[in-house]
Amino acid sequence: MSNTIERVKCLIIGSGPAGYTAAIYAARANMNPVLYQGTQPGGQLTTTNEVENFPGYPEGVTGPEMMLQLQAQARRFEADIRDGWATKVDFSGDVHKVWINDEKEIHADTVIISTGASAKYLGLESEQKYLKLGGGVSACAVCDGFFYRNQDVVIVGAGDSACEEAHYLSKLCKKVTMLVRRDEFRASKIMAERVKNTENIEILFNTETDEVLGDGQLVNGVRVFNNQTQEKHVIPATGFFVAIGHKPNTDIFKDYIDLDETGYIINVPGTSKTNVQGVFVSGDAADHVYRQAITAAGTGCMAAL
Repeated sequence: MSNTIERVKCLIIGSGPAGYTAAIYAARANMNPVLYQGTQPGGQLTTTNEVENFPGYPEGVTGPEMMLQLQAQARRFEADIRDGWATKVDFSGDVHKVWINDEKEIHADTVIISTGASAKYLGLESEQKYLKLGGGVSACAVCDGFFYRNQDVVIVGAGDSACEEAHYLSKLCKKVTMLVRRDEFRASKIMAERVKNTENIEILFNTETDEVLGDGQLVNGVRVFNNQTQEKHVIPATGFFVAIGHKPNTDIFKDYIDLDETGYIINVPGTSKTNVQGVFVSGDAADHVYRQAITAAGTGCMAAL
């Protein structure tokens, strides 16, 4: 551990739309914010090829380009943006203690948590390959469904969010094939009935993904198998959506901050306040409903204010 303790007025943990927006507002208010970008500078949007639903970009923008622009805007107002990530916190006293990379200790008057959440993926090599290429793998139907209009897609998942995303895709795509690992949905009855009654959604129960297929650049099919019979077949598709949940990046806060049963930070309704005075939350670390860049940016503004 370093013997040098740095004292700051406002520490922002994590980047992405929430963190950078908080930094812009805090910097303009002369709060001299220090922002640590985390293990994935720019957040989840850096894995998104095209962003077309963020206001102010009529031609669309790539996720990485948008994050660089937000970062530059924060720096313009002299926000101190740094590499590194928080590895430990102590929010037991009036001064909020945060350790960066297990070595640097910071004492902050106020802290804004913007650590986001990470989408869960199946972990298949082919899935990760096409995810990184931006060639047809996505964990957000609302973000990316538009690119698959009048095409055939596959979605994996059995919960409420998977049913919501499948239903959303059904309004855009020619056909949606839904892969459910068990012989029933985990979703609420009303959500399950909605997808069952949607004409262009085909549900395959007891079915899992064997491999995402493609031409080296773009997805063109999904090989699946029935986990009862082990029989395999290929589903032609240009898009592969994964809707098996998100994991909020909040583990280091659990001893001090109130979390719900899935790890999302519980904020005071209508505010960005947590149960610890002087510690605020913005973005997907507290949002398991909307998870959009624009809503994250809005809560980043709220947290700084």
